[in-house]
Amino acid sequence: MKRSFFAALAIAAVLCGCRSSKVRISGKFLGLNSETVYLEQMSTVSGQTVVDSVALAPDGSYRFVVTGVPATPSMYNIVYNNERIPLLISGGENVTVGSLGSVLANYTVSGSAESELLRRFNKDYIAGIQRLNSIITDYAQAGGDDKRALARSYNEQYRAVKRNQISFIVENKKSIASIYALYQRLPGEQYLVSPDSDMIYFRTVADAVSETYPDSPYLVSLRNDVARMEARASLLSSVQERSYPELEAPDMYGNPVKLSSLDGNVILVDFWSAEVGNSNALNADLKEIYRKYEDKGFRVYQVSVDTSKAAWIKAVQEQRLPWISVCDFRGEASPMLGTYNVRKLPSNFLIDRNGTIVGKDLYSTSLEKRLEELFD
Repeated sequence: MKRSFFAALAIAAVLCGCRSSKVRISGKFLGLNSETVYLEQMSTVSGQTVVDSVALAPDGSYRFVVTGVPATPSMYNIVYNNERIPLLISGGENVTVGSLGSVLANYTVSGSAESELLRRFNKDYIAGIQRLNSIITDYAQAGGDDKRALARSYNEQYRAVKRNQISFIVENKKSIASIYALYQRLPGEQYLVSPDSDMIYFRTVADAVSETYPDSPYLVSLRNDVARMEARASLLSSVQERSYPELEAPDMYGNPVKLSSLDGNVILVDFWSAEVGNSNALNADLKEIYRKYEDKGFRVYQVSVDTSKAAWIKAVQEQRLPWISVCDFRGEASPMLGTYNVRKLPSNFLIDRNGTIVGKDLYSTSLEKRLEELFD
């Protein structure tokens, strides 16, 4: 699921045996200097394909006519001033899209119920991402207590963005827009709704959309993803029964370190990358938890998924990470990712004193709560 979800589906949508007809898309863009509007269709696995373009009229207006659009919603983008407005359009609709000034912040859409849902989702989602990016920027320039405060602020904001996303998905579970929301990511390619720990939402949407759009190719692809998630969950369950898989990689001095060297402790196996924007904030929060539980037998085995030794060592030293840090410098090709079936970064696994995996993707308060239970 690393590729764009909708990109793989557009051809199938066109080939769907549903009734097709024209869609008219028009509107006005005012307040910016760009002169051309583009229409993109999600038509290839590699990304978007421009299917039409038009110059703005002197009054800022434009118009597209799209033919062969199925009755079930299909994914298109209006691109203006290098910003993309996502649309989910159905055959026969007359859609009006425009903005005054900043496109994504101010755009309006009418004539397409699914596209209006996308607008509502994106307004809150983009605002949340901007706040997270602002905290990351401030964190890079802060020090001491300010860093710790910003780390807490980042985690609080992250949880708020995720709560809003899940609320939208649940409230609009019968819409194709909810599928779009499921696959949105944070900076650094981290899914907000995890395909592993939040599988219930993927199942919920798949079941609901089957009632409203049973012939949608997006539903077919979503069900395929749910099947893969269930297979991974089954694999993780079998791994838990067999105790944890071994890992071995060099530390920053080149010495090989085995995960099993920490046997008898409560271990967090943490997969991260020094190049992911939110890693500093997450590590700062983890350091506070580590200091609190270290004397009780809490250990961290942190696996860096990077290719640059210099960048990794710089991050470890600058952040003063107090735990075991290892890296094989193979990046996404590292066999350690396959050993633990890691599909996203960051990811972590919590192992109890008996060597059983008892938690996955635990951060901040959820991690601390689980540690309290284990050390009680």
